[in-house]
Amino acid sequence: MNKLSTDKAPAAIGPYSQGVETNGLVFTSGQIPINPAVGKIEAEGIEAQAEQSCKNVEAVLAGAGLTMENVVKTTCLLANMEDFAAFNKVYEKYFVSKPARSCFAVKALPAGALVEIEAIASK
Repeated sequence: MNKLSTDKAPAAIGPYSQGVETNGLVFTSGQIPINPAVGKIEAEGIEAQAEQSCKNVEAVLAGAGLTMENVVKTTCLLANMEDFAAFNKVYEKYFVSKPARSCFAVKALPAGALVEIEAIASK
């Protein structure tokens, strides 16, 4: 198993890796909309936060030599299901290959985030 780490995505804020690669698959940890340049959430609103979360997933994948086209499954967590339609408008710009997906509303996300996205990609 190869642990992934890139300075182009937020550092892990707990005892986990940004992602791992094993047996031809890459699993990203959930990416909240932390701007890696400053280490905190700057984006306001679901659209801007979804954009940053997607960029963070993209950066972890790039660290493994992959693109968003390699993604086969995502899990998306929203702080408010009323943001679903607005979230989808951003999501579809990044995940154009339309991978399998689950999307859940949760009570709260780390750092007050409105969205978190994790992905599984195939080499």
